[in-house]
This record gives sequence, structure tokens and C-alpha cells, in this order.
Amino acid sequence: MALTKNDVIRIVSQKVGLERKMSIHVVEELLDIMKSSLASGEDVSISGFGKFYLSEKAVRKGRNPATGETMMLRRRRIARFKCSQKLRRKLNGNTDL
Repeated sequence: MALTKNDVIRIVSQKVGLERKMSIHVVEELLDIMKSSLASGEDVSISGFGKFYLSEKAVRKGRNPATGETMMLRRRRIARFKCSQKLRRKLNGNTDL
């Protein structure tokens, strides 16, 4: 099961001791900062967690799955994530490295 934004808000509220309304504000502000940084072309690096960065996808030939029609897909930017070594070790159970 996925951790949702509401779950994060609830956990922040419990762990930090903030009212739910303030936790909502904190989580929303954090996400807005990350979104605006990525939208302006900046990477978002969180020490011990990882890095969110933009990648360019070139114009390419695609296909409409409903009709089978060939079409050109436009150039676009996508957000990617690269986890830190610390997170990778934790995910793989290698905490002693």
C-alpha cells in the first residue's frame, strides 16, 4: 500500500506535535517549494534521501494505443529521482556499510 499525502500529514502531526491544520500547511509548502524549484530547472537534493532532477525527452515517434495511428510525440521535460547511497543501503538491508 502506498504512503499518501494524507498519511504524511498525519505522521508529521503526530511526530512533531503540530495541529493537523499546521501539518497540512507545512507539507503543502514543502511540496510547493519542490515543485517550483523543479519547474524553474533547479534540482532538489535532500541529503541522505536523494535527488529530484529534470530530464529532457526528445521528439519521437509514438502510437495511439486506441487507434494504432502513428504520431509524433512532442519534446518534454520529466522529473526523475535518484536515491542516495544511504537510502539505497537501507532499502537493501545493508545498514552496516
